[in-house]
Amino acid sequence: MTEQPRTPNVPAKPSLDGLEEKWVRAWEDAGTYRFDRTRPRADVYSIDTPPPTVSGSLHVGHVFSYTHTDAVARFQRMRGREVFYPMGWDDNGLPTERRVQNYFGVRCDPSLPYDPGFEPPEKPDAKRQLPVSRRNFIELCERLTAVDEKAFEEMWRRVGLSVDWNHLYTTIGDESRTASQREFLRNLARGEAYHSEAPTLWDVTFRTAVAQAELEDREHSGAFYRIRFHGEDRPVYIETTRPELLPACVALVAHPDDERYRELFGTTVRTPLFGVEVPVVAHRLAEPDKGSGIAMICTFGDITDVTWWRELNLPTRAIIDWDGRLVADPPAGVPASPYDELAGKTVFSAKERVAELLRESGDLDGEPRKISRPVKFYEKGNKPLEIVTTRQWYIRNGGRDAGLRDELLERGRQLSWHPGYMQARYENWVEGLAGDWLISRQRFFGVPIPVWYRLDGEGEPLYDEPIVPAEASLPVDPSSDVPPGFTEDQRGKAGGFVADPDVMDTWATSSLTPQIAGGWEHDPDLFGRVFPYDLRPQAHDIIRTWLFSTVVRAHLEHHSLPWTDVALSGWILDPDRKKMSKSKGNVVTPMALLQEFGSDAVRYWAVNGRPGTDTAFDTGQIKVGRRLAIKILNASKFVLGFGEVDAGAEITEPLDLAMLAALAGVVGDATKAFEGYDYTRALERTERFFWEFCDDYLELVKTRAYGEGAAAQSARAALRAALSVMLRLFAPSLPYVTEEVWSWWREGSVHRASWPDTDELPTGGDPAVLAATAEALRQVRKAKSEAKASMRADVSRALVRGAEVGRIARNDLTAAGRIADLALEEANADLTVEVTLAPTE
Repeated sequence: MTEQPRTPNVPAKPSLDGLEEKWVRAWEDAGTYRFDRTRPRADVYSIDTPPPTVSGSLHVGHVFSYTHTDAVARFQRMRGREVFYPMGWDDNGLPTERRVQNYFGVRCDPSLPYDPGFEPPEKPDAKRQLPVSRRNFIELCERLTAVDEKAFEEMWRRVGLSVDWNHLYTTIGDESRTASQREFLRNLARGEAYHSEAPTLWDVTFRTAVAQAELEDREHSGAFYRIRFHGEDRPVYIETTRPELLPACVALVAHPDDERYRELFGTTVRTPLFGVEVPVVAHRLAEPDKGSGIAMICTFGDITDVTWWRELNLPTRAIIDWDGRLVADPPAGVPASPYDELAGKTVFSAKERVAELLRESGDLDGEPRKISRPVKFYEKGNKPLEIVTTRQWYIRNGGRDAGLRDELLERGRQLSWHPGYMQARYENWVEGLAGDWLISRQRFFGVPIPVWYRLDGEGEPLYDEPIVPAEASLPVDPSSDVPPGFTEDQRGKAGGFVADPDVMDTWATSSLTPQIAGGWEHDPDLFGRVFPYDLRPQAHDIIRTWLFSTVVRAHLEHHSLPWTDVALSGWILDPDRKKMSKSKGNVVTPMALLQEFGSDAVRYWAVNGRPGTDTAFDTGQIKVGRRLAIKILNASKFVLGFGEVDAGAEITEPLDLAMLAALAGVVGDATKAFEGYDYTRALERTERFFWEFCDDYLELVKTRAYGEGAAAQSARAALRAALSVMLRLFAPSLPYVTEEVWSWWREGSVHRASWPDTDELPTGGDPAVLAATAEALRQVRKAKSEAKASMRADVSRALVRGAEVGRIARNDLTAAGRIADLALEEANADLTVEVTLAPTE
């Protein structure tokens, strides 16, 4: 229920300054947004809040999307739902490691022993990073993220997020590690997690495997080299962008229908420089119209090489190491000379040397032809990906299982998408999966894979006999914890054990945010009240990663969706219409904006970004938001300054009833918009009415409202009823100014007040009365303006003609226009007003 009004206590000079500090403290002290966990699930509205990556500072893109979520949370709270709105920090993974390396001037070297007294250099050198043990490195990660997280919380509080800070989690905390490892062990027990040694997309800078969801194509300059292979009867020319992979060549391939090469199928040719015999094979993926129509298969140059290698059962000649350099020794069957000239070189340097050798041997036909083509990169990397053979952990996600893929597609159809067209992105991703989800990473600051391996008598790991911990012992770190039945002195020794060295991909933890925040397994009472959640808000570009992976984990573990609704935000674009991101260096940090314009103004800009739509950063719209907030202060002071409303006062005047009838329509529209997650439409509708209220109704009614009697009481009661409703309509978007005004004359918080309902407004009003009267007043004022007269100038006579004259609120128009003689004349035409100004002395 809405709190009853009291005698207003309005500041002499209302101001937006200082509202954030005042109300952030008041909300915390009063527990305004604290979740009441005694409420049944039917009364709860739970939000799976995105945990922002803690790797520096937030930018306006974060403020943009998180404000959308907060507006929805505030609306649901006012609708009577108990809102479970936690916050998390995504503090593990590559972004944090990179920040720590640059900030402290260190790099992790797992071979080094732990130094309990280690302190980072006083003057860090990011280019000459000091090697430290894994444990020391992790401690530095924890130290820096603690600082960043404090700054993040301060920022979110100032923005006005109505989260319950008692439900704060981190993706590297004990509960998160426990949940992640528990789910991994259950995936493993059910056969959904497995490890395999296979070709893997690899980032040589970060020395880690990369999943399909983390790839992006970028235009990359290169060149085609036309190279001669030596056949029995004739030379065979191939065109390649990667001549340095000649030592890794295992076959040539052409399309089975290509007449140019059909006679070569089943024969062999010799590689230039190395003289290795390789077969000529046929495969449907070969492209006759690309280059010479025949290609070399190398292990491995790209994804197609992997397909050919697997389907044609070809040998492996791997030459690229984890650091992007050519390995020291040539593959079996490849001569040491001239390979020894390439060993240890970077891919770039090896390419240059091979090109020189090909020129010298006469096997390079012409000069390289420069091109630009899309190449796969790790989304956080700056070098093209390589493919190396490694042992990795995977979780089944439908990429190799048509039945599971269909089940996950059906889960997507069960979701309510806002906006609806985003569902197609989910389906396109699932249908295009080429393999299972690679979850292991060769990094340090993450959730460890909770597995050890037995060592045989020769000290070799028995990968088919993994040792796993009991769930009760979680979380564990296999690099320092000992598996059941072993002792520490058996680590790394024949007959003993060795730890799995990898950590989980950050998405493997973030995909469990509903379980982590909801207390899965360790707080079943809470989990039962919030899961499945009502809402997952997120950006549209991580549908393929965060959204899909969360659906996968909930489907496998709970046989359900993790939430019922998904609301997608767009990107923030810079003035050049490019996505704003820290990696591109084109971000705007929000604190200065919040201080200059106020949080409500920045939130106004954010809420005007429609669901799923990319939005340009615009300080002009932020300024509009500030003007709106100031107008709310001033108009509210004006409304509350007319005098008290008598107990039992009734709203009887046609103009008052008309205004409230129009407001009832706004309430209906805004409610419907919020129910459809269209917070932008709700704000637009409310704002439009508010300005019309200020420009039209206030001007028409103020003379009567200052008076005495029943008509004056009707005006005052209508004004206060409208103010109460408008403050509540604005509250989800502009929490500070609405709370401030509410406190002038109401008990409690506007954010715990009930959302307005049309039933609380009187019936019987005709909105056309206000529209017609306001239009007549506008024309009277226009006539005064054109005559260069004051708006307070008297009008001796005004004649109003039109079809709507019967709806004119005569007395209010007369008073507002200072009209001595008002004549109304019906006519089958639009409303017009003839104005005769009173003579001036």
